[in-house]
Amino acid sequence: MRYIIIGAGAVGGSIGGRLAEAGQDVVLVARGAHYEALRDHGLRLVTPDGTQVHKIPVVDRPEDLELAPDDVLLLSVKTQDSTAALDAWAGRPVTGGGTAGELLPLVCAQNGVESERLALRRFRQVYAMCVWLPATYVDPGEIIAGGTPYTGMLHIGRYPSGTDETVRRIAAGLEQGRLLAPVRPDVMRWKYAKLLANLANAIEALTGPVSGDGGREILRRALAEGRSALTAAGIAFAGQEEAAEARGDKVTLDPSGRGGGSSWQSLSRGTGTIETDYLNGEIALLGRLHEVPTPVNATLQRLAGVFARERRPAGSMTVAELTALVDGRRD
Repeated sequence: MRYIIIGAGAVGGSIGGRLAEAGQDVVLVARGAHYEALRDHGLRLVTPDGTQVHKIPVVDRPEDLELAPDDVLLLSVKTQDSTAALDAWAGRPVTGGGTAGELLPLVCAQNGVESERLALRRFRQVYAMCVWLPATYVDPGEIIAGGTPYTGMLHIGRYPSGTDETVRRIAAGLEQGRLLAPVRPDVMRWKYAKLLANLANAIEALTGPVSGDGGREILRRALAEGRSALTAAGIAFAGQEEAAEARGDKVTLDPSGRGGGSSWQSLSRGTGTIETDYLNGEIALLGRLHEVPTPVNATLQRLAGVFARERRPAGSMTVAELTALVDGRRD
């Protein structure tokens, strides 16, 4: 298999770099300054066991790549960029006849739970991946992956459920690259558990690391809303203890080089967008559909969107300010 990593940021770059180290066939897809740095200097992957520079083929648009029947498309853009990426790749021709959407497997290696639905409108073979992989991309061409002894744990399965020989082949390839890839027929149950964990991302992006009593209290309330909304919707999710047991000490964070999470990184790079609509916003949506109040998540969604659009610095709001805004809003 050849792995085509659509979105070679923190997660995609880490996966692509580890696969390349293991001798797998990889192509990276990136844009702008990141694409130029990867093209000219290679991927600089910083991990607890050292720094490697990988000269991996890279393209900045699907038209520059000839697709083959054994290709796997691994989508790792932020969810707000999924529709554009899926539209760009689904209709691309595959050598021998047919299109990517008809013939090639597509893996959603992303936070949130929306991209799989978007993908299934365009691709026949969609696989969901629950990504537990601590990594940072801030500077073009460089990815810091802080997980040890394995770089990440990537639960993977068919969407909406089940397994097959294709997903087992994909997982086997991933596991050659210092990555754990358990094949799960109930992979979405794991992705919903990760969705709950990602509700903290907006708090960190707005106020910095969630460490004090005030930040932890906002997180506790956001999580309580999330569990209530998922339960009301009849959506199963893995429990915290189950998720922690699955990871165990296989993927622990070496804190020496990592910055904040994905939402913090978006604000730090000044991208103008943020994935909170598909994290806290997913809980707000479910709450509205099933008449469960979600004021904390709705406020976090709104404020993170403002920060992204106005390109405010990550962590520039105090916890006291955030608490006052959360308590002053009802949804």
